[in-house]
Amino acid sequence: MGRPPKNELTERELEVMHVFWKRSDITASEARANLAKSGVDRAYVTVANLVRILVDKGFLKPTNEERPFRYRPMRTFEEVSQSLVGDLVQRVFQGSRKQLLVNLLGSEKKLTKQERTLLKEVLREQEK
Repeated sequence: MGRPPKNELTERELEVMHVFWKRSDITASEARANLAKSGVDRAYVTVANLVRILVDKGFLKPTNEERPFRYRPMRTFEEVSQSLVGDLVQRVFQGSRKQLLVNLLGSEKKLTKQERTLLKEVLREQEK
């Protein structure tokens, strides 16, 4: 299986992006340390390669010109997550948001009170 297109993220790339969304202007070494704190132990060279790929794909941008290089996200979590959900709707549900909702809300696991409240707020906003 080949590398995903430039606008898509692999699971490991997304893992690293979550660190940058939380911490922003950090080095690859700091990103690796943050991953390790969360229980994801990756070799430094692996994280450094993922950071390089994320720069090439336009998800991260260097913020300095000397070592150690620091990076910050070029795309927000909201932008990336909306794109990923849109891709999911297209690829899995053939463009049907209805099918996504039926699948998500019709599962055996019930929504929490907090999730129901948030859903009601979103629906109210949609009605405006």
